[in-house]
Amino acid sequence: MTPRSRTNQLLYQAELLLGLSSGDDEHAEARRMAAEEGSLALLELTLESLLREVTEHAHLERHDWREMLGPQGAGIAELHRLRELAARPESWLSGLIARLDALHGSDGVARRRSGNPGLIAVGGAASLADELSDCVREAKREIASLRETSEEW
Repeated sequence: MTPRSRTNQLLYQAELLLGLSSGDDEHAEARRMAAEEGSLALLELTLESLLREVTEHAHLERHDWREMLGPQGAGIAELHRLRELAARPESWLSGLIARLDALHGSDGVARRRSGNPGLIAVGGAASLADELSDCVREAKREIASLRETSEEW
């Protein structure tokens, strides 16, 4: 499988997990949380696959996203572009990185929904699945653009 195919496959699998219905049994909440965290883990693999793909011409030995997107990462144009994107708090990549950091923390990233009918829900708060779906949509646009510049090499 080519790096491009692997990136596409992982992105597709993450979308599939986000689309799973949770049902209405006693395990529905746990299933939703597992699907969200599983999708996020696949998005982390997707990010590494994308980095491998767009830096293929540089023959790098390692493709850890933290290293590659960090200040000591290789001076490759595509990585520079992604570093700038990650530095913008409103960007999909910045949001993804924040969620990945939480995923690796002891609390995880998925949260139980409030089941207390006495609580007033705060409007406008998107679910993790919705946030990740938005991230996937924006990532697809960015990936297409990165592939164009990478192919120029």
